[in-house]
Amino acid sequence: MKIGVVGTPGGWSSERLADTIERLTGFRLLVNMDEVRLDLASGTAWFQETDLTELDGLIIKKIGAWYSPHLLDRLEMLRFLNEQGMPVFSSPLSIMRVLDRLSCTVTLRTGNIPMPPTTITEDMDQALIAVEQYGEAVFKPLYSSKARGMCIIRSGDEARTQIEAFRSEHPIMYLQQKIDLGGRDLGVVFLGGEYMTTYARCNTGTSWNTTTVSGGKYAPYQPSRESIDLAYKAQSLFNLDFTCVDVVESPDGPVIFEVSAFGGFRGILEACEIDAAERYTRYAMEKISNGK
Repeated sequence: MKIGVVGTPGGWSSERLADTIERLTGFRLLVNMDEVRLDLASGTAWFQETDLTELDGLIIKKIGAWYSPHLLDRLEMLRFLNEQGMPVFSSPLSIMRVLDRLSCTVTLRTGNIPMPPTTITEDMDQALIAVEQYGEAVFKPLYSSKARGMCIIRSGDEARTQIEAFRSEHPIMYLQQKIDLGGRDLGVVFLGGEYMTTYARCNTGTSWNTTTVSGGKYAPYQPSRESIDLAYKAQSLFNLDFTCVDVVESPDGPVIFEVSAFGGFRGILEACEIDAAERYTRYAMEKISNGK
């Protein structure tokens, strides 16, 4: 069976998934999307010397090293293959709906999923009103991961200047009321829509966020049934094959930050001692074998 991995060469999770597929199938191909040529006339897609349409399936681990709107175009290329009959995990359309933070948020809120109070605007004065209402707000780029590009802006004399600086790079401003994380947030993991495990990202007191980029550490964690059920409801809105739902257990109950387009293998392995790469590979192999 020939299953390719769409990912980033040198990336920990991408390389691990490609290695796992090679171990289980004898075939290894890690596809860097910026080297792919899609030929619509012939219906072929070439990566180096390989026509991807001749594979049995593709697993998307990463669509690019950095999140940006350009990744949607790469997903469109994979959507063409998927709609021609190529099994792709997760489906490109499903990933599109979570890759853009605003698209993900709108789906979650229309699905009655509790989230931190959130404002989206292009207007400076409206953003300032929101910051004054929230007291302090986390401004987030629409395309980012691991809190990259995010900043906290507090109500006060400097707020307008700080908002202007953020808007100069991100004209559509997405901001959420900053909530107390209690030193951690959770990654609640699902494979094929079924609950797998949960790990915590714990900060070390040096940053407002818990990401590993900012020094956060992975730890095992047993969430409440309420948290698992809410995460299950959130991920079910997107039909992803593999995902990690970001949850915070607040004093008022669990809230959702986002549903991840890809989910992290390292946190699952380090905190829970579960090899998500192997489980995902076996899941894809079964789906392909069954023609689903």
